[in-house]
Amino acid sequence: EIGNAKKLKDEKLAKELMKKAKEIPDKIKKIEEKCNKLIEDRDKILIQIPNIISKETPIGKDESKNVEVEKSGNIRKFDFKVKTHVELGENLGIIDFESSADVSGRGFYYLKKELGLLNQALIRFGIDFMIEKGYDYIETPLMLNEKEIYASMDKNAIQESVYEIKDEGKGLIGTAEQSLLAMHSKDTIPKSQLPKKYFSYSMCFRKEIGAHGINEKGLWRTHQFNKIEQFIFCMPEDSERLYEELLKNSKEILQKLELPYRVLELCSGDLADWKYRSADLEVWRPTTNEYGEIVSLSNCTEYQARKLGIRYEDKGKRGILHTLNNTALATSRIMVAIMENHQQKDGSIKIPKVLHKYLSFKEIKPKK
Repeated sequence: EIGNAKKLKDEKLAKELMKKAKEIPDKIKKIEEKCNKLIEDRDKILIQIPNIISKETPIGKDESKNVEVEKSGNIRKFDFKVKTHVELGENLGIIDFESSADVSGRGFYYLKKELGLLNQALIRFGIDFMIEKGYDYIETPLMLNEKEIYASMDKNAIQESVYEIKDEGKGLIGTAEQSLLAMHSKDTIPKSQLPKKYFSYSMCFRKEIGAHGINEKGLWRTHQFNKIEQFIFCMPEDSERLYEELLKNSKEILQKLELPYRVLELCSGDLADWKYRSADLEVWRPTTNEYGEIVSLSNCTEYQARKLGIRYEDKGKRGILHTLNNTALATSRIMVAIMENHQQKDGSIKIPKVLHKYLSFKEIKPKK
């Protein structure tokens, strides 16, 4: 139009058009800013909307309505007074909570001698187990940007559990689930490459400010612990089948470690907002005469992947893929279960047979 005006020697029109042309970049910038603000406002609303729930999820207001669906293993009957893992560990000289409390505060620990080696044996066992199942091992960052952490959970959960590095806009991971999820941020994965089955060993860090907190001395609930995590990216039609596969993996691990456990189907009131379906595996604790959570399994369907723009591509069609995660083993709680369930009258601890090949001892004995 400017060119035509100049050809017609209409300088007034040409100047008006040139003025309007110069205004276009500013108008585009303002429109983009408005769009970005609308997208930001939309996303703030979206993250408050919970996932839909599975038809398998029981309806209930809180954890009291969770449903026990399976029990496995024999609960041992002791002919002596059982000791807690704290008593056993301190008597055997293999754990030190006092020194760690002095230098780090409550919720930390020093693992010594055989217990430190048992921790490493559990890690090696877990890694070997997952490799045999055909999962790919991934070593992940222990710190993530806030955006990537927000993708894996809601804001309240983050405030209660994540150690934030505020001057850098980062946080320490509470589980390798967070960094495994973030690894494919904004990726489009061909259907032919799905499912992607990963696992990772990492140190995990949690503030534990919420309802549970660090309210007892010991290894059961700590600010720092070792965990092997399973994670799957898959096509939507495969996620329910793969949920069962992850559950089977965890049950097999606990069976190999000779630990009695039960499986709980979480009810709607105990289900985190980002989860479609979830189950806990709980191990028997003879010192409390009750089961305690040792594994958490979740199908998050599209919820997490949508936040990070992770898609699949199938014959030119694109869609949001599904994500699932599950604990393979958290070594601190597994050690508690082994110490308490496999303790002997003389204060020694028998080591499960599956771990013998990783250790030079088959039991932890009191020093004479």
